[in-house]
Amino acid sequence: MLRNPTVLRLPRLGPFLPCLALATCLVLGTWSPLGAEEKEPGAVVSTVYLVRHAEKGENDTADPPLSEAGKVRARSLVPVLRDIGVTHLHSTDFQRTRQTLAPLAEATGLTVEIYDPRDLAAFAERLRKTPGVHVVAGHSNTTPELVRLLGGDPRSDIDESEFDRLYIVMPETGWSALLHLPPWDER
Repeated sequence: MLRNPTVLRLPRLGPFLPCLALATCLVLGTWSPLGAEEKEPGAVVSTVYLVRHAEKGENDTADPPLSEAGKVRARSLVPVLRDIGVTHLHSTDFQRTRQTLAPLAEATGLTVEIYDPRDLAAFAERLRKTPGVHVVAGHSNTTPELVRLLGGDPRSDIDESEFDRLYIVMPETGWSALLHLPPWDER
């Protein structure tokens, strides 16, 4: 088991191509990180991508929608994640998390499943037992904890102003990676 996850800071669209190749290899099982254990025949194989919701708008409600910058970031996830074989999308029942995954749901034709952020242990167990490629949108206080519960290393808490983390966790091995994905200009 690796103690420290891989951390990559990716500047703009061009450098995403190696990231996509790595993610695809991880998902297809054609590459194994050092220290990863061999999969047993019949073992559940899942890969979980976790993001904090994108930038939220300023309003006085407990459930604000995404800001314009947040909408750009949400759309930026589509070219990074649509072609990795996503089979499940998960979100808390807040506008900002649902809206973060909405462009990816549209691109993949998948329905976003709602999970309860107050019971992360049960949700982590469900992710472990459900084969496939999962994308989870959470919050600054739930995403690092879910990474831990899946056996990964979140490295640190997420600051209230931080929206660029993308974690990849393979629960059956405990391998995890942390990518920093800035949104890019859509022009």
